[in-house]
Amino acid sequence: MTTPAGRATAIDGGEVGGQVRELCAADGYRLGARFFPAAEHERGRLVVAAATAVPQGFYARFARYAAARGFSTLTFDYRGTGASRPDRLRGFAASFLDWAELDLAAAVAAMQGGKGPVLVVGHSFGGQAYGLLPNPDQVQGLYTFGTGAGWHGWMPRLESLRVRALWHVVIPVLTRSRGYLPMSWAGMGEDLPLGVARQWRRWCSFPRYFFDDPELADAMHARFSAVRTPVVAANALDDRWIPPPAREAFMAGYQQAPYRAVDIDPAPYGGLGHMGYFRARAEPLWCDVIDWAGALAGDAR
Repeated sequence: MTTPAGRATAIDGGEVGGQVRELCAADGYRLGARFFPAAEHERGRLVVAAATAVPQGFYARFARYAAARGFSTLTFDYRGTGASRPDRLRGFAASFLDWAELDLAAAVAAMQGGKGPVLVVGHSFGGQAYGLLPNPDQVQGLYTFGTGAGWHGWMPRLESLRVRALWHVVIPVLTRSRGYLPMSWAGMGEDLPLGVARQWRRWCSFPRYFFDDPELADAMHARFSAVRTPVVAANALDDRWIPPPAREAFMAGYQQAPYRAVDIDPAPYGGLGHMGYFRARAEPLWCDVIDWAGALAGDAR
């Protein structure tokens, strides 16, 4: 798999598959997506909300797995990345809020009208974006992996030092020279629009992410406290970016939602880290997602 700029990326989902789709966000922006129809009887529909800088192809294995078990699944790329990237990224206006309020919302809207509930399966930012949906009544629940507050203080010491060097030295230099954040240059996934990179850096400077941002805190608390659908948040004990304490710091925002935290022992999987949740070796973890989705669909099989 290559990025739009042609550089190889370390984030690879293997064979992609699915049906190529195009979504239209509320502001008219076109998003690249893939639809994986349920193999037989449709029990429900899943929308995969990706992590920052991770292309939708990375989630193809999970999407095929879910479709084989009766859950039609949609993957998509946020604007500015993957199949939703413009010809020129410098000067392209996009933000995390656009990714949630417009792009994820478009994916959720596209999955309406099927059988069973529409559910979101998130990864990192995807679990944050759920609380920012303008149409939360269209979704019946969230199961997310590796979601939490990306503050360096929650990380192990060496990882914290490395991340602070990235935020305060490497990333400012790269964004000033390129006009965007060239993640592919470092083999770390998709390049990011400047607005996304700036929000990411700002919010990761707070222990509770945007819940501590004085410009947004009140609005974010109000929006997330309005979520009352079930939320499951699973984090590996070897996730150095978002360990369980970082998860709890963020998930406290979903204060009115029925909430279940899952701590994952990474040993049976040969390690998981922050990216291993959707790699092939993590397939046993997906059983819990399907069981959870089946329960919400009222389907015991």
